[in-house]
Amino acid sequence: MGRKGGRRSQGALLFGMDRRHFNGLAATGLMGLNLRPQAWFDLLSDQNLEVDGPRLNQRMRELESFGANAAGGIDRVAFSDANIEALDWMAGLLVESGFSPSIDFAGNLIARKPGSSPELPSIMLGSHIDSVPGGGNYDGQVGSMGALEVAATLADAAYTTRHPLEVSIFSNEEGGKTGSRALAGEVETFELDIVTASGFTIGDGIQRLGGNPDRLEEVRRTDGSAEAFLELHIEQGAVLDADEIDIGVVEGIVGIMRWTVIVDGSTNHAGTTPMDRRSDAMVGAARFIDLVHTTARRMPGRQVATVGRLEAEPGAPNVIPGRVTMTLEIRDLSMAGIERVFNEISGNTARITEETGTHLSFQRFYTSRAAPTAMWIREIIETSAQGLSLSTHRMPSGAGHDAQSIALFAPVGMIFIPSVAGVSHAPDEHTTPQDVVNGANVLLQTLLELDER
Repeated sequence: MGRKGGRRSQGALLFGMDRRHFNGLAATGLMGLNLRPQAWFDLLSDQNLEVDGPRLNQRMRELESFGANAAGGIDRVAFSDANIEALDWMAGLLVESGFSPSIDFAGNLIARKPGSSPELPSIMLGSHIDSVPGGGNYDGQVGSMGALEVAATLADAAYTTRHPLEVSIFSNEEGGKTGSRALAGEVETFELDIVTASGFTIGDGIQRLGGNPDRLEEVRRTDGSAEAFLELHIEQGAVLDADEIDIGVVEGIVGIMRWTVIVDGSTNHAGTTPMDRRSDAMVGAARFIDLVHTTARRMPGRQVATVGRLEAEPGAPNVIPGRVTMTLEIRDLSMAGIERVFNEISGNTARITEETGTHLSFQRFYTSRAAPTAMWIREIIETSAQGLSLSTHRMPSGAGHDAQSIALFAPVGMIFIPSVAGVSHAPDEHTTPQDVVNGANVLLQTLLELDER
């Protein structure tokens, strides 16, 4: 099915109604014949609500201005001035929709609005607005502004949900999902000293946002503290765009583990040291990079492994490197799969040591657990999309997202929309305005259906 982006007509509303809505109306007496017009409106309002597309896309463009760069993308890295200014702007929009925003100890912007049944756990929705250096204008931004637009749509309609609502804009997603992982109690103390792309450590950055890194334990959520979490996001791949599918229903989010890999050799003169008497750390690093690539390709499964950063010391053209520091990242839909790949790689480094006279060591510095989405939320997302005449496809997420942290204490659902040509983390990253609106409408309808459970 191609992209329609349409809505059911008012006349088709009853025929597209699910059984629970039909029974609810029938119970009021002969499909509501005894109800006054306002009561009819109240019963059907959740079926008719849709987001304000022009407002949503206009606000997307406004958010782009915070940290805009000459290439057409953004440099709104976590903890930067642009990040802080954008959060302040978003907090003001949330106040206009009746939410009470605040910055928690992890630097997350959390905005709350009571429901009509305050004893119920909250429904959370949101994403992030920090970018990679030289990033695009859709990663994280679509989910964050989609959540704000849902909040504004409900406010415009004077619609009060049963569950309390929380709109969450998480801190430092691109640098390790710090904010969402703090809610799950997953941030380790050593992480606070990691220097981020902003030049600030994570600990200092949290303080810049208004948080307190010494009190992270206090933001930790317990099982059952949220009814569900919904995150709208661009696919960051080409499947939906190439196959002309409107909505991706995410089945699970990959786990991620990262290590610092150090190759130690011997620093020496590049001109006077014979080739057969060298312990060249760069040669050991090159052999290791090839090992990572060939191992991940050879093993069965959908795992990926990457060496994404490399630094040679002393880094002079006329000096044999005595040390090379690299990163190793492995992703898979299961943590056991990640461990299998790592063990296969690390178990074969003895050959590199023997052939190059170098020594390799590993230090893990980041873990983000793999997370399946809740089956029942997947089904609601699919039903919501199909009710809007949008095509759907179930798929895994190869990228990490805040939802996988929240999955440690609450059921989660993720909605993907197409990325044009699969481009992401680059200024050319793009999603059409209609796809942004489609995703926000699916987010809205999914929220309303979750609220009725």
